[in-house]
Amino acid sequence: MSEWDTGRYVMHGRDSELAVIAGVLAGAQARRGAALVIRGHPGIGKTMLLSAARQAADDAGMLVLAMNGAEAEATLPFAGLHQLLTPLLTDLPALTPTLQRTLRGAFGLQDTRPDLFTVGLAVLELLGDRAARTPLLIVADDAHWLDPETLAVLVFVARRLGVEPIAALIAVRAQHTGVLSGTGLGQLRLGELDGATAERVLTDHAPGLGPSLRERVLTEAAGNPLALVELPRLLGPGADLAELLPLNERLESAFADRFAQLPDPTRAVVAAFSADAGCPLPDLLATARALTGTAVTAGTIQPAIDAGLVQIHERRLRFRHPLVRSAVYAAMDDFTRLTVHAMLAERLADPDRRAWHRSAATLGTDEDVCDELEAAAGRALERGALGVAVSGLDRASELTADPGRCSSLLLRAAELASQMHDRQVAARLVAKARPAQGSAADQARLALVRDIVEPGDVRDTARLDVLCDLALDARAAGDAGLAAMLCWRAASRSWWAGLPADAGERITAVLGKLGVAADEPAALAIAAYAQPDVHGPAVLRQLPSLVPDRSDIDAMRFLGGAALILGDFVTASSFMGTASAGYRAQGRAALLARNLSSTAFIRLWLGRWPAIRADLEEAEALAEETGDHFWIVAARAAQALLEAMYGNDRAAVRLADAVLASPLVTGVRFVAQAAQHARGMATNAAGRHDEALDLLLRVFDPQDDTHHPDMCGWALPDLADAAVRSGRPDAVRAILARARERADRFPSPMLHRSLAYAEAVLAPEGDTAEAYRTAFAMDLSAWPLHRARLHLAHGSWLRRSRRILESRPALRAARDGFDALGAKAWGRLAREELRAAGEESAGRETPSGERLTAQELQTAILAATGLTNREIGRRLFMSHRTVSAHLYRIFPKLGITGRGQLRTALETLPQSID
Repeated sequence: MSEWDTGRYVMHGRDSELAVIAGVLAGAQARRGAALVIRGHPGIGKTMLLSAARQAADDAGMLVLAMNGAEAEATLPFAGLHQLLTPLLTDLPALTPTLQRTLRGAFGLQDTRPDLFTVGLAVLELLGDRAARTPLLIVADDAHWLDPETLAVLVFVARRLGVEPIAALIAVRAQHTGVLSGTGLGQLRLGELDGATAERVLTDHAPGLGPSLRERVLTEAAGNPLALVELPRLLGPGADLAELLPLNERLESAFADRFAQLPDPTRAVVAAFSADAGCPLPDLLATARALTGTAVTAGTIQPAIDAGLVQIHERRLRFRHPLVRSAVYAAMDDFTRLTVHAMLAERLADPDRRAWHRSAATLGTDEDVCDELEAAAGRALERGALGVAVSGLDRASELTADPGRCSSLLLRAAELASQMHDRQVAARLVAKARPAQGSAADQARLALVRDIVEPGDVRDTARLDVLCDLALDARAAGDAGLAAMLCWRAASRSWWAGLPADAGERITAVLGKLGVAADEPAALAIAAYAQPDVHGPAVLRQLPSLVPDRSDIDAMRFLGGAALILGDFVTASSFMGTASAGYRAQGRAALLARNLSSTAFIRLWLGRWPAIRADLEEAEALAEETGDHFWIVAARAAQALLEAMYGNDRAAVRLADAVLASPLVTGVRFVAQAAQHARGMATNAAGRHDEALDLLLRVFDPQDDTHHPDMCGWALPDLADAAVRSGRPDAVRAILARARERADRFPSPMLHRSLAYAEAVLAPEGDTAEAYRTAFAMDLSAWPLHRARLHLAHGSWLRRSRRILESRPALRAARDGFDALGAKAWGRLAREELRAAGEESAGRETPSGERLTAQELQTAILAATGLTNREIGRRLFMSHRTVSAHLYRIFPKLGITGRGQLRTALETLPQSID
């Protein structure tokens, strides 16, 4: 067994864990950065491992940056991040002006409201620039007590260290199971020491312990290193072994006893420090002087250091172990604790710290303190610290005697929590609110939050009525924005569930009473979503004539959404592409994930497949990082369709089955329809046409959970192919008739193109030629998939009609169209038809662009537009060094030597990132 000398004592029994850490450090020095989360119970040795890592990093010439979570700082926005970056703040001028403003705004040094993803990118760039000179080790101890914003930024950075000379080691207590879980970061779990190792630790620290006490300590410590060190001190002469408490309580009791034996001035300093571990030393000493009425100097701390309660590390006072802090804080009586917080509040200049200490020193209600805490929450919000703002508003609600104000504060906190996708916190806050005691706007806001965090079954029409009623109440209360959002939620629910037109009638009636101009983007989207059949034609006619403000990103999303559901994919792609670019620029990752997922459903038919694969991969990753799990499932539904179009039938079916099995899509018919469509398309590609027809018929059955009245029309070409190839064309005649009746009154570009294809494929022999002429007469310049499929069907019909020479050009056009798209299954069909027409075709060569990974393709597309590495990094939320690494791999894959050749190399790949 190897041993690691950490200074005063030798570290036993952790050779395998130390080897893992050594590997992480070696990887960082070789520009293979990584992060590792170290989990374990209190006292198990997490801090010792971090100390060993710091020593190894120092020996290797690495720069070590550290931060320690502290309960007292968990409500201070970016407190942990500021602690980590303080040594690097002189490097800020090297960042771009935007990233400089972002970090200064996060630290309250500039009036800027930063987005967490942009803060993360700024931190990544700052750390990476320094690491380019000297490899870095980031150490985060007690990460479960870091403020939520620091924790979010830490995860953002840790997930992007692959090409950086940076290692990150993060310690978390085992009981905090939700902290840093499900983040994709490596996990190292510390278990208890085995019996032989425990004996060696005990021998090191208590060599003179008698046999009976020695055996009892080994039994009680149960392999916990801190217990092996501290319990012998507790078991002095005359100790009553029968009254030993549970392990953590025993250790806290030992620390509390040592605290009680300190001189009064020292005890006062340590008590104040336990109430605010980030408090500057002069303020601690001033508080101690006020508590004791005697002179207190810095030297007063020495007895606490000698007792093993605190230590000075890198010129900063800290508790030797988190259990010491909790033991000291718990050892104070209630009056002393209130007094300590009150005195700290009087002496601290930081208004946020002062507000929190005043709240901790308050019994009952206090409107002035409530005001201070609400103001602190507002400042946190301005700095992008939504989690801290939620905590502040929650605590402020406890300090007011006004029931209406209490409810309003809680609902504002719940709304912020819902924006963070923290449904559990939002639900807890909503449960505490008493909206009946608040204003009409409060009740409306409650409904909005509940609809986000507890959407329930989107098919519930009663919920639509509630949202509509409250929208009118909010409008009457003068909050037009809230009223429109409630109406939008109702319309979204209606379309997501594929409800009939009469369900949306109430929504559009309420919209007309809100005073929103009919040509406003939100009004157009609400009308389209609520009643596509009724208002869709008018919206479709309006969209081409609009000259919207493309700098209004949310307006672009509304207009793009309206065009999407109405089947105007070209217009939708333009508007939503603008929205995606705006969300990137603003760092609004959650909305970007939703927009990329939604856009993929339509761009599939516009032929941007390699780039769409990249978009979907990014959408899923961003949705995972932001905790928006529904959009992970939605992205996979679009991915299933993409795999089916490529001809990867097994991958498509596997993805579609997983989507349909997810409880998150219950009642959400637009996602269920896409997944079922993918299953039918993939099964067709696999040659099981009877099965494919049965799968696709479900999409057109209004009673089926996978039916959506708008999106079912998108599956008409696949339905027609399955019907013809299975020899069952009569099974779909009635469906085509209903689609024709709808198309006659509904000018949806997607519906009309899909229907024209199906009618041509299924036309009686005497009408076939005219049906194909009608289909080809449509503008298919932006619809390469429809065009290639139509050429394949037309060429096949000509060949079967023995018009061999006429069939070949159509079949060649189909083959070339499918090859350009990468549609392997359809490409094989075109080659088979050409062979039957007497013409052989070479197999398709994989274009260079398809050999790129999704992220490499995104990088190449942006680089081809002339953007710099830093500009690309900002758009893709990665460091410019990662961009450089991607380009290093991209050039040989594309057979080029420089950026100037990228545009030509990618000219066959339409851009999907504007």
